[in-house]
Amino acid sequence: MAQIGYSKEVMEHFMNPRNVGVIESPDGYGKVGNPVCGDLMEIFIKVNDNKVDDIKFRTFGCGSAIAVSSMVTEMAKGQPLEEAMKITRKDVADKLGGLPPQKMHCSNLGADALHAAINNYWVKIGKIKPEEVKTEEGHDGEEGESCET
Repeated sequence: MAQIGYSKEVMEHFMNPRNVGVIESPDGYGKVGNPVCGDLMEIFIKVNDNKVDDIKFRTFGCGSAIAVSSMVTEMAKGQPLEEAMKITRKDVADKLGGLPPQKMHCSNLGADALHAAINNYWVKIGKIKPEEVKTEEGHDGEEGESCET
């Protein structure tokens, strides 16, 4: 199967993903999926001193989804929660050196799962109420998107 224009960074994070695994009893947990292509991402965080002290991910999906998960965990590790919440889908794709257009939806899932994990923590500690959690738009996939490559 031919590569479809993946950057060296995408290939590196796909072949050698960082922060893979599960944190037992995490402080925050986020899970998002894309029903169109079947990708599913879970992010687990441990928080210390209002910073992302530890972060792990479990992803079921294509190589881009794995690379995005790996990169978003690297970007968030050690960051204050407020800063980690500012990590956007575009930030993740840019840090990976870009993604092919048909894979951009994969970058949505990484940021969304991170934000979901932080929101989950904030609800647990009473910083926000469950009804204040904003759900991310656009991780349902665009028609015709698939992660077959």
